[in-house]
Amino acid sequence: MNRMNGISNLYDVVGIGNAMVDVLYQADEAFLIKHGLIKGSMRLVDYVQAEQIYSDMTSTEEMSGGSVGNTMAAIASLGGKCSYIGKISDDHSGEVFRSDMAALGVDFSVTSANTNSSTAICLVVITPDGQRTMATYLGACLDLTTEDINSDVIVNHKITYLEGYLWDTDNAKEAMIKAAKVARTAGCQVALSLSDSFCVERHRDSFRDLISEYVDILFGNEEEMTALYQEDSVDKAIDKGRNDASVLVTTLGNKGSVINASGTILNIEPCRTEDVVDTTGAGDLYAAGFLYGMTNGYDMRSSGMLGSMAAGEIIKQVGARPKSVLSKLTQNI
Repeated sequence: MNRMNGISNLYDVVGIGNAMVDVLYQADEAFLIKHGLIKGSMRLVDYVQAEQIYSDMTSTEEMSGGSVGNTMAAIASLGGKCSYIGKISDDHSGEVFRSDMAALGVDFSVTSANTNSSTAICLVVITPDGQRTMATYLGACLDLTTEDINSDVIVNHKITYLEGYLWDTDNAKEAMIKAAKVARTAGCQVALSLSDSFCVERHRDSFRDLISEYVDILFGNEEEMTALYQEDSVDKAIDKGRNDASVLVTTLGNKGSVINASGTILNIEPCRTEDVVDTTGAGDLYAAGFLYGMTNGYDMRSSGMLGSMAAGEIIKQVGARPKSVLSKLTQNI
């Protein structure tokens, strides 16, 4: 049994995020222009806008998603023990999401929303270069509150992993803060994904406050880190960030990743592949590999390498949920 600060931790990671179903659609950039979508970004839309975009899609593929949900699915596929906290509606999509989590072995026991909101959907447009652009209808995600944060669940996990997108709603923001406080009080760690550079621009100052007070491990890509620290280069951003979280993990696409652990810089090589189909979930899977490594006795570099390999696997397929078992990757560390 694993222990941290004298507390029994039966599970590795509990993730808190927007529970949603991804609708994947392959199209050229003209589709993005038609619907006013900025390539590579995530835009929040209302129900009517979501319907307009969805009605213009043909030959879609649907699967359970959500950034942190994808990470928890991948941790489970690697062989880890994890839980998920997110809000769904008592509808068909919600049942699909719940069933998918159960099939993966991820504990998901949050009650369904009591409102008329439907389960959230993320319309993911994949352009020929493998880049993904998202239009997200939050639906039932807006009903996540502090009441959904079970303190017993939080303290039974070594790391609580928070999704930056949740910061867009006041109720979810309060839920994140509660979870972070409970984890810190119990001697457990807190990790945060910055989610999106536009999300960072919306919440830069309050993100910085959250990170400096509660976050041990911060994940972001190059654009997100430079936006957070308002620097013109990722190196300057990483250097500034070392005064906040004790571990900064910055993904750099095909250039690999950089881990700043209390001032020690580790450069992690990318897992190169010529078969890039869809970059959806590359960051989510990197986080999964890293968090699995950190909660299962791997050192920092090995955790980064596992993250890189997991990201390399997911970009070979359409969608951000692994279609093959990832535990094989641990044999290469």
